[in-house]
Amino acid sequence: MIEMLFVFIFGLLFGSFLNVVILRIPKEESVVFEGSYCYSCGEKLKPWHNIPLFSWIFLGGKCAFCKSKISIQYPLIELTAGVIFVTVAMKYGITIPSFFISLSFLMLLALSMIDFKYKMVPDSLNLLAIIFAILGAASPQIFIQNFQNALLFAGGFTLLRFALSYYMTSGVYRAGLKTKTSWNRHYDRTPLLEAMGEGDIMVAATMGALLGLQLTPVAIFLSALLAMPVMLVVMKRSKEEQRVPFVPFLAMATFIVFIYETPILTYIQANY
Repeated sequence: MIEMLFVFIFGLLFGSFLNVVILRIPKEESVVFEGSYCYSCGEKLKPWHNIPLFSWIFLGGKCAFCKSKISIQYPLIELTAGVIFVTVAMKYGITIPSFFISLSFLMLLALSMIDFKYKMVPDSLNLLAIIFAILGAASPQIFIQNFQNALLFAGGFTLLRFALSYYMTSGVYRAGLKTKTSWNRHYDRTPLLEAMGEGDIMVAATMGALLGLQLTPVAIFLSALLAMPVMLVVMKRSKEEQRVPFVPFLAMATFIVFIYETPILTYIQANY
């Protein structure tokens, strides 16, 4: 119990740094060489203002200098990071592979928040998520297997992206043929429609390394189910508002399947 408490505190510390990553990377600011400061008044924060979870509570969710409101995102990210570390440690023990797996999930968490807020998926965090997922291996054999699974699902998503993009673009092109005249029939301005972003492909690689061949398809299917209600809600909105970030659903589904790995595998093996 005491060990898990230390693991939780360790996770809180990483969650505090993750908040810095989520805020600064989209703004192309350094996450290492500049101290924390209030984004409202610009004042440098004191060390006791950066105690994970507790500082936000003791400050009443307000800046110690200008009293502007501090987003609840900060304690929630820190709390989530702590829960991730404890969950992985309870599953695989307090080991080096568990540490790397936890870091991979933290990168997915950061990607989810950035995709949700800014609709962007930084390659740097995506690459780290993949690397940490591959390194979360207890033996050289599992390391190679993780690497192979990452390549397999990255390739599968790339092929799916190409097929769906081709289908969508061809549909627009065929519809455009009906409006062509003799003077513009040889002039094609049909835009290439992307079915999914490159960031989703890299997240699929991380999922493959974390979950393996049997569980990754389950997580992909679950992510679609989780996203479906949101898609139904935004269908009647403008085209810009219809752009739903998909990384949060992929990350959420990956963590859920990771937690319930044993019963899901038991069900698959018993029925297929």
